[in-house]
Amino acid sequence: MTIVAWIAGVSCLLLLAGGLWYVSRKLYRPHIEISAEEYPVSGIDVSNHNGKINFRRVAADDVDFVYIKASEGVDFRDLRFSANCDSAGNAGLKVGAYHFFRMNGDGRLQSANFLASISGKMLDLPLVIDVEDWGNESAESIETVKRNLSDMIACLEAAGRRVMIYTNKDGYDNYIKDGFSHCDLWICTFRHPSKVKNFDWKILQYSHWGEVDGINGEVDLNVFNGTCEQWEAWLQGN
Repeated sequence: MTIVAWIAGVSCLLLLAGGLWYVSRKLYRPHIEISAEEYPVSGIDVSNHNGKINFRRVAADDVDFVYIKASEGVDFRDLRFSANCDSAGNAGLKVGAYHFFRMNGDGRLQSANFLASISGKMLDLPLVIDVEDWGNESAESIETVKRNLSDMIACLEAAGRRVMIYTNKDGYDNYIKDGFSHCDLWICTFRHPSKVKNFDWKILQYSHWGEVDGINGEVDLNVFNGTCEQWEAWLQGN
């Protein structure tokens, strides 16, 4: 076999593997239909990777709220947060901000970064700390992670902020369930809300593959656990 033929063969195999991965990723997308009568308050969450968003078209597509990434770790800030926040608010959406928690980052410093990132912005929803292992390589012990998280929450609450925690089942089992029950929970699980009985959740993220007018590409979909009246009361902190 010549070198050219060998390279061609390897290239074909790589293309085939890539194609199979793409198809499998497309196929594994749990599709959930949620009744707007049963769960009337719906929302999305976005970050810089969603690109430029037309939030007026988003709001017209029966979306009630949006959580926008503001910061990450001790020093990273999302480039589109300010513009997204202003545009979403002007479109009439209820707006919240979230911070991607770095497990090896000092909680007090992460809190300072989050607060600085949202300074001057009018937010309607509790601040969210995104706690998950995905994309969060760390050699820290579970105890250290919990301590960093506890320190961050304490600093945010000392600043007069309500705090909610976003996580998935593994994150909940590893870090949340035994010590942060005073914080509202935003849980990610690709199941119908009626089947999510093991968590006392306020918001459920049920898809990473939603299609919403005004956004190019896929977006995360969420629902609030309650009626419109309960939603309004929750917004007021009741």
